[in-house]
Amino acid sequence: MLDSRNLLSGKGKYLFGFMLLLFISVICAAFSMTDSDDFAIAKREVLLRRIGHEILLQSGDSTSRVLPVKKLSENEYQIRFENDFAFQPDSLLITTQRLLAKDPLASDYIVNVLNCGNSSVVYGYAISKNKKDNIVACLGRRQPVACYRINIKFKPNGLAIAKNEYFLGGLSFLAFIGFVFLRSVKPRKTLPDAQHTNMFTLGSVLFDAKNQNLIINENTIDLTGTETRVLLIFALSPNVTIERSRLQKEIWEDEGVIVGRSLDMFISKLRKKLEFDPNVKIVVIRGKGYKLNISS
Repeated sequence: MLDSRNLLSGKGKYLFGFMLLLFISVICAAFSMTDSDDFAIAKREVLLRRIGHEILLQSGDSTSRVLPVKKLSENEYQIRFENDFAFQPDSLLITTQRLLAKDPLASDYIVNVLNCGNSSVVYGYAISKNKKDNIVACLGRRQPVACYRINIKFKPNGLAIAKNEYFLGGLSFLAFIGFVFLRSVKPRKTLPDAQHTNMFTLGSVLFDAKNQNLIINENTIDLTGTETRVLLIFALSPNVTIERSRLQKEIWEDEGVIVGRSLDMFISKLRKKLEFDPNVKIVVIRGKGYKLNISS
């Protein structure tokens, strides 16, 4: 393939390096929050066990265990107990508010007390950062001794949301940069090679497409990359009219700029380099294009 572009050459290398560095930066920035986030979550689980401990003490139980806190989902936890107990809704509300106030990520949450036997909700309330949005009912009604589990679901914290949005936003930006990069370095179209050879005999002229030169009477005349591409189109279809639009499209379209006079200039240069053989001429076919005439 002649004059093909290397995706990682020249400016492409710097752009690729920039994209890689940007991607690494996004990853590092997104997950640099993880340490502090993990610490806050670990602290939350300790606070949840403390809630269970105080609920048991309030019911008069100072010996049975609070079982390990179970994480039901990303933001929902369950406090479980070894033995049955009774609880006062007012005390549960005050205890959770007091202890969870120490959790910087727990501004909004919902508490549901479930009956172990049928998983029905026997009591629940919602606490919001804005106290006007709190939903609390049935205070003052003591719940009887039974097997209970306390589910607490937290609103996704801003830190996690920010981390995800930052990460996804970074990926979107990288995708856009990658799209622009790939379009800007789109490889040139390859020209067909009918006989799988780079050598063409044009009258007494030998055209070496691979090495971009003409050999005439043992003399070598160098060609530019564009001259080689133009002549190759003619060499593949000798004595056939090649439309002007086709030449412009195959030679210059991938560069994003098509200048009419550029084609005329290269045709003129090729004519001068082929003039050593009067039987080989590039002629104008008016209203259509050009033809490489090779007469015997």
